[in-house]
Amino acid sequence: MAVSDDEPRLGDKELEQSTLHNGSLNGSLSDGPAEGQPSAPPDEKDVVETGTDAHVAAAPAPSAAEPLYEDGRSTLQTVLIMVSLCSALFLGALDVTIVTVAIPTISADFHSTIGYTWIGSSYLLANAATAPSWGKISDIWGRKPVLLGAVAIFWVGSLLCAVSINMTMLIVARAVQGIGSGGIIILVNVCIGDLFSMRRRGQYYGFTGLVWAVAGGIGPVVGGALTQHATWRWCFYLNLPISGAGFVLLVLVLRLHNPKTPLRAGLAAVDWLGSAAVCAGTLLVLLGLTFGGVLYPWASPAVVVLIVVGALVLVAFGVIEARVARYPIIPLRLFRARVAVASFVCCFFHGVVFVAGSYYLPLYFQAVLGAPPLLSGVYVLPYSIGLSVASAATGIAIKKTGVYRPFIIGGFVLLALGFGLLADLGDRAHWAKIVLYELVAALGVGPNFQAPLLSLHTTVDRRDIASATATFGFVRQMATAISIVLGGVVFQNRMQQQHAALVATLGPDAAALLSGRNAAASVDAVATLLTDPAARQTARTAYWVALRTMFALYAALAGVGLLGSLFITQTTLSNEHVDHKTGLDGMRSRDDDDDTKSKKTNKAQPTHGDGATGVKGEV
Repeated sequence: MAVSDDEPRLGDKELEQSTLHNGSLNGSLSDGPAEGQPSAPPDEKDVVETGTDAHVAAAPAPSAAEPLYEDGRSTLQTVLIMVSLCSALFLGALDVTIVTVAIPTISADFHSTIGYTWIGSSYLLANAATAPSWGKISDIWGRKPVLLGAVAIFWVGSLLCAVSINMTMLIVARAVQGIGSGGIIILVNVCIGDLFSMRRRGQYYGFTGLVWAVAGGIGPVVGGALTQHATWRWCFYLNLPISGAGFVLLVLVLRLHNPKTPLRAGLAAVDWLGSAAVCAGTLLVLLGLTFGGVLYPWASPAVVVLIVVGALVLVAFGVIEARVARYPIIPLRLFRARVAVASFVCCFFHGVVFVAGSYYLPLYFQAVLGAPPLLSGVYVLPYSIGLSVASAATGIAIKKTGVYRPFIIGGFVLLALGFGLLADLGDRAHWAKIVLYELVAALGVGPNFQAPLLSLHTTVDRRDIASATATFGFVRQMATAISIVLGGVVFQNRMQQQHAALVATLGPDAAALLSGRNAAASVDAVATLLTDPAARQTARTAYWVALRTMFALYAALAGVGLLGSLFITQTTLSNEHVDHKTGLDGMRSRDDDDDTKSKKTNKAQPTHGDGATGVKGEV
């Protein structure tokens, strides 16, 4: 099948087309000179790509009078593209947290108790289960149409949530939202990988980290305000005009290659068996983790069967990807390089620790310091703002310096230190210490939102960028789910260990509220029922003992992530950008190249994927 030409870019000059032949691009790009022309100054020096995809000549830095920013785009066009991408990402991130404070009101309106578990879980389960498939689907049909489809699915899900007439309808609608959100989150990162060079994309990944952090931070505040002063339905109505405007903006300004793959040929190329297996396995495992300790005891047959069968299905998924699928959604070649594995390890442990701060710091403020839910969201703002600034600053620094390894390692050092400090917060309010400790933890979280993804991109073929990015997002989603469960288990066990002492101090009725899995759900009840200040403080101290143990655990897990980060090596990042063409032809050529890749790499200098040379060093 012939691949169509790229869509014209807004305001582009005529671009000289390059041709792909035997793994090399012959010809010149519109934003770079022919081979042999002068190179850029040392601080913005481009390097020659020697990977399986391209050999691109060095390009000088644009002159002050040059109106084009990168690959024919003006600064205004780049800003509009990022605004459209970030607006879509913002809504996907916002809906993770915006309903958290509205859940009690929603449950009361529908006279249903299952909302506490399923309003949030259905969104996250659908998001995680479908995440791996989005990358390969965009390889088949192109980034732009698939991203627009994801935004449309999210819009429909939001509308259904807003007009839900019962809890069942709302839970199903939240799952639809989660599917669309999963596609948005994955494809925004994939599009940035296609739009910008390795050196420059770090800055834009930093901005997406900032957007994610801001959305997660303000979600509970916005949700609480809408629920209190209007109606919880506005948590979902809010998405309609914003996502609609983002859809229109994406249509107008996003210009990426559209392969115009025929529907029948595209459907035949989809890894249906692998997609079904990863969805089923992920759902089974996450359902087991969601039910355990909440609806059923951890040792109950229902929980054990869900987790064990889910794990076996995921093992079968690995076999399918290795031996059956022609175009696997998670190619096992992604894990061949040590640096790639280290990048996934960093992604996992960063996700585990990051979400612990967002999820359990509000519990500290409510259970230990007695803050109301809305105010507890405000108290977490130093953490949210700090990691937002750190994420954006790291992206800019990577663009300026061309290095990412020090930020990954330094981030994990601060992450371990920050959560170790959180274990010293105490059961009384010391606000200077609280703000300082939150900021230290945030400065550890921010750099590793996207820097490990950039490291991963340096190890994979350009044609595997979408699959690698989708897998990265899948790992982060699994880390999030596991983190919440892990923290909950530690918290419940530590509270249970204090049960005998609490019975002696508070009596059996009050102690029962603080036992095991009842503890987190009894925060408001403890504040209401324990009228004696001394008894109330005893309960809050018990909460603190459990949370302190949990924060110490997350500090240790950050240390494991630090060990993984030491296996990441620095690769010189290129300023050169080469258009990637999606479609079945590119996927077929990728498979054909696998047969000869080992022979080529034995003769050539070792390389590391998209826009990176084989020059490595400990920076």
